[in-house]
Amino acid sequence: MHTISEYQGYFLEYLTKKTTTKEPKNLYEPITYILSLGGKRLRPTLALMTSEIFGSSYKKALDAALAIEVFHNFSLIHDDIMDDAPLRRGKETVHEKWDVNTGILSGDAMLINAYQLFENYDGKIFKELAKLFTKTAIEVCEGQQYDIDFETRDDVTIPEYIKMIEYKTAVLVGAAMKMGAIVADASEESQSSIYDFGRLLGLAFQLQDDYLDAFGDPKTFGKQVGGDIIENKKTFLYLKALEFSSKDEQKQLRGLFSLNPEDPSEKISTVKSFFETTGAKDATRAEIKMYTQKAFSALDNVTISEEKKKLLKYFGENLMNRSV
Repeated sequence: MHTISEYQGYFLEYLTKKTTTKEPKNLYEPITYILSLGGKRLRPTLALMTSEIFGSSYKKALDAALAIEVFHNFSLIHDDIMDDAPLRRGKETVHEKWDVNTGILSGDAMLINAYQLFENYDGKIFKELAKLFTKTAIEVCEGQQYDIDFETRDDVTIPEYIKMIEYKTAVLVGAAMKMGAIVADASEESQSSIYDFGRLLGLAFQLQDDYLDAFGDPKTFGKQVGGDIIENKKTFLYLKALEFSSKDEQKQLRGLFSLNPEDPSEKISTVKSFFETTGAKDATRAEIKMYTQKAFSALDNVTISEEKKKLLKYFGENLMNRSV
């Protein structure tokens, strides 16, 4: 087994080797660009680590890990177009740097490239990877649609929100881990349990993102703190604050989430105060912990050593306590 940073290094080395700009340049340059913008590389790292946890070499999982990363970045290009977002990881988004048509077409090519990478696996493994990938890809699209629908709804429930983030974010984390298990030829029970571990960890990860967006340290978070509040996003914090509020407070909070002031600092401050006084802040922390513990429980059905389970738990605890 290697360290997380080592797996990240192996993946980045492979990504650099495999990412080439060819003709037509206007199709491939945006792909090289988005893949070079960095990010946590969480999903491919998990695929490599899981492959070794089940007794295989991380090298065998490199193409599956790359497929996951290429697909993830394809979805980011299209998400940015839908959101009309100017920046991604502090740099111009693809559709801003080139144009919308280029963003659509380069994203489409990335989706196809992701499928192509599975062709490097034989028979049974190819079939299982492709089947899982197809299921996951359509769920991510469904999650994105739920997210779009929620923008114009005032009656979003917490179970609906959890389902949305599960499909939009968590299933891809679960899939990354299951792909590592498939490549390593782990038992079906272990594949299913490690998928659940990743999916539940993905839910905790996204809820932590919601939390950090409001209460993170601007120096370490890497994004504008309060971005979700500015965009009037109905996050878990917002929905919990509504649940715990009186009718008058609910009216005030909904009113704040209908405003788009030129200087949003006062709005951010007032909403964050709501999140704290209603108990939504503490409830979100509790929910993050609950999903992390559920993820750890999923490891009970995974046939690996206690030492390897400890490594996965250590990874999960670090995610739960992260500040970026």
